[in-house]
Amino acid sequence: MVAGFVAVLVGYTSSVVIVFQAAQALGATPGQLVSWLLVLGLGMAISSISLSLVYRQPVLTAWSTPGAALVASAAAGLSMGEGIGAFIVCGALITLAGATRAFERVMNRIPQPIAAALLAGVLTRFALDAFVALRSDFALVGGMLLVYLLGRRLWPRYAVPAVLLAGLVIAAAQGQLQPGTIEAHWPAPVWTAPEFSLRALVGLALPLFVVTMASQNLPGVAAQRAAGYATPVSPVITATGVLNLVLAPFGGYSFNLAAITASICMGREAHEDPSRRYTAAVMAGVFYLLMALAGGAVVGLLAAFPKALVLAVAGLALLGTIGGGLAAALGELKWREPALITYLVTLSGVALLGIGSAFWGVVAGGIAVAVQHWRAPR
Repeated sequence: MVAGFVAVLVGYTSSVVIVFQAAQALGATPGQLVSWLLVLGLGMAISSISLSLVYRQPVLTAWSTPGAALVASAAAGLSMGEGIGAFIVCGALITLAGATRAFERVMNRIPQPIAAALLAGVLTRFALDAFVALRSDFALVGGMLLVYLLGRRLWPRYAVPAVLLAGLVIAAAQGQLQPGTIEAHWPAPVWTAPEFSLRALVGLALPLFVVTMASQNLPGVAAQRAAGYATPVSPVITATGVLNLVLAPFGGYSFNLAAITASICMGREAHEDPSRRYTAAVMAGVFYLLMALAGGAVVGLLAAFPKALVLAVAGLALLGTIGGGLAAALGELKWREPALITYLVTLSGVALLGIGSAFWGVVAGGIAVAVQHWRAPR
């Protein structure tokens, strides 16, 4: 339950502001903005709960954070109707990539150490942010770190819940919690008729599809495989695409596999038995549902937590997964250097052509593999 809560807390606090900016870039009204939050939360809740229960594996979905950033920057001059039309086209392309198994064939060609290095590179930034937060709030983050170390020694399974509780206690003692900012608003979906235009197709739909697949679904599958789960790729991708198609007119701009937050639900802290960790993803779906129904109160709820607390919880919760990813990536001498290149390029945060560093990390690692291990056919 706590792992699911932490995953949702990290997911919302790290990117909900970008979703606001994306909606506002298309000229969203206050009602449409609440509708976006409602259907995004509902979509993530439905897909996370149903897919995790069907496969009995932790399958956590999320909205596309790079996709939201893309919408915020590329939607200039587009109407909300054109944006909705672009979301529908993107959903259709995601559905096609899953149904034809094209994306799965690409993933099957990526060596496991490269995938593990990709995951470690994606997650390391969050751990770094947690320790950088020591400079701005040493008492809060330092206290949480001390509780984490003691927890790993005395009660390993409950170390992360203890960190969260300690953070709340310390923040409350320092007067950093601001629950007075929370206001309840009952949400309602708002339908927007789609409009299809060439400029929206080329300028938004196609880039959104590429960013979602390369920067979100690719590390999402890598996270599952690095954790030892062989979840069927194509049916899951198809399900997220269909969900995108259905909810796009209400603001569901993109759904995809989660990587960072999913790793919180896949580690030993979620459950000692790997076959039972799917319950953490199910609980995350329940919290997604509650966040969706909270509507406008989400903003105030997230504002009540100090930023350093969220950074520390996320970073400390991911330490085990990062260590496991690096061990798998660097364990075999044959793949060590390509995996290290993948890790460093992914960690660098470099973005080219509007595509995030996760994609370019795989490209760089693939080039390293090709150069070092290619043999001319006899």
